[in-house]
Amino acid sequence: MTKDTKSIVDEFHQAVNMTLKEIESWLETEESKEVGQKDGESESIGHKSGQKIIEILKKKEDKYDDDDLAHMKKVISYVHRHSAQKPSKDIEHSRWLYSLKNWGHDPLK
Repeated sequence: MTKDTKSIVDEFHQAVNMTLKEIESWLETEESKEVGQKDGESESIGHKSGQKIIEILKKKEDKYDDDDLAHMKKVISYVHRHSAQKPSKDIEHSRWLYSLKNWGHDPLK
């Protein structure tokens, strides 16, 4: 694994602070399914991302391909950008929280 790849993987695992089981359970909730941009489809971009994150977390690190690494970069960017938009109140029941959890990040942890 190259130094750059290792850096991406490490940062991905810092951004995704939910366990595989937590993400799988979360994606089954109505709150998870109700948030995010849908782009004309029934499933939001964030919900699809959560499914891809599950696939990545199930793989061994030496099996990551270019698509996995590209998605990891996307997750890192989304989590950093969206975390900076924290609402001033009622975080626990916010669409902001639900969206971040779709991307594998629970800011309440």
